[in-house]
Amino acid sequence: MSRCAPPTTRPTATAGSPALVFLADGESPVQSILLGQGDALVSAEISDKDCAAALLATEAEARKAKKGNWADPSAIKNAESSDDILAGIGRFVVVEGKVLSVRQAGATTYLNFSRNWTRGFAVTISRRVVTAFDGAGINPKSLENRRIRVRGWVEGNTGPRIDVLRVGQVELLGAN
Repeated sequence: MSRCAPPTTRPTATAGSPALVFLADGESPVQSILLGQGDALVSAEISDKDCAAALLATEAEARKAKKGNWADPSAIKNAESSDDILAGIGRFVVVEGKVLSVRQAGATTYLNFSRNWTRGFAVTISRRVVTAFDGAGINPKSLENRRIRVRGWVEGNTGPRIDVLRVGQVELLGAN
């Protein structure tokens, strides 16, 4: 059962925000059904924390049961496999790995998963988003030497990157 409630107001044509889709007779959003089958990934666009947590839990159950896309061992990219991630430029992916270093350059914080900063996978966090991390009780520097899961759109000029726009894109993994 999802903790995502159907909207109480009608959307406007100019809202331009992510939406959950509910069937006329359903209490759970269609996204929850797709996640439970392993046929979708949770977006970081869900602003309601309870709803996001419920969707992440549904995705985790499907991942653990290796349903749908999760049956493929390459569904979660290994942060050490830069070429594999780089092949996904323009796609929404989930990457797991150990943050080897956290560095700041100008207004950007880099979570580096490789000693080769220019070719290895990295997560970038703008100063504005670092403020949101601080508000959530997570100092990005504390992620150094920790295993995390990050989701987002892959970009790359030299090495693959995911720009974190919301705290919900980063999950701390157990056994850190």
